[in-house]
Amino acid sequence: MKERNIEQVRKLLEGKTTVIAGPSGVGKSSIINALLPEARMQTGDISRKIERGRHTTRHSELFSINGSSYIMDTPGFSSLYISDFEKEELKYFFPEFIKYEGACRFDGCSHIHEPDCAVKRGVSEGAIAALRYDSYKEMYEGLKEKRRY
Repeated sequence: MKERNIEQVRKLLEGKTTVIAGPSGVGKSSIINALLPEARMQTGDISRKIERGRHTTRHSELFSINGSSYIMDTPGFSSLYISDFEKEELKYFFPEFIKYEGACRFDGCSHIHEPDCAVKRGVSEGAIAALRYDSYKEMYEGLKEKRRY
């Protein structure tokens, strides 16, 4: 991890309490170690057998970056279950979609199937990361399936 990038991350975290969460093996503990080498968080390799991270972090731990900034490392997970809201509300949890709200052809656009969708246009133009949009679609479908059952 390049020191220059870590300094940018450090600036983003300034004055905040931040929780690092995500799937196993994506580098959560490595980010903590880059920010605070004295943390000496245990890290592991990607499993060749299952081709994903192993659960190295077994507990949550809060670290002080400085007097006003804190960061918490958490154990990884292999899946995420969302149940506290409906699929129509999901778009509001993606801040990069907000500036496109109201610019789609159809009111109440789900940003999934509709033609002339401003969010899908933002993805194709590179203004919205394709990976983020793919995550949105996957979560949307999960919420849609939850409703069915």
